[in-house]
Amino acid sequence: MTESNRPAATSRATRTPVQIAALAVSAVFVVVGVLGFIPGITTNYDQLSLAGHDSGALLLGVFAVSALHNLVHLAFGVLGFALARTAAGARNFLIWGGVVYAVLWLYGLLIDHGSDANFVPLNNADNWLHLVLAVGMIALGLGLGRRVAARTA
Repeated sequence: MTESNRPAATSRATRTPVQIAALAVSAVFVVVGVLGFIPGITTNYDQLSLAGHDSGALLLGVFAVSALHNLVHLAFGVLGFALARTAAGARNFLIWGGVVYAVLWLYGLLIDHGSDANFVPLNNADNWLHLVLAVGMIALGLGLGRRVAARTA
């Protein structure tokens, strides 16, 4: 495909700031998902379980992870790559993804981390990271997506 007939949504020269931000966030999720399966980067790797609070694996020695948790990060990153093909999709990924992380933050604060309700698993470090992700993603989506929202309104 030549540069002249390449769709505008996939041309590097025409990516909007909100698309670039969504691609960067997506890349981080994919990298984190992969790192969660690498012994050494994930401590207590022999304790990695499919799901549940009993997984003793810790990404970077801090963040509780399970195979499900890692797969969710990978899927979220792939979804972000797909949605970042358009500015509106990128904006929606950042804003609604941020809302999902805000809900996950609240969920992590409200549940007993030692109970079966902690199926992801989550710990205090995960909870506060989820808050930072929520605020950051929503801010990026709203701040960088203003033109997109104005253009579609």
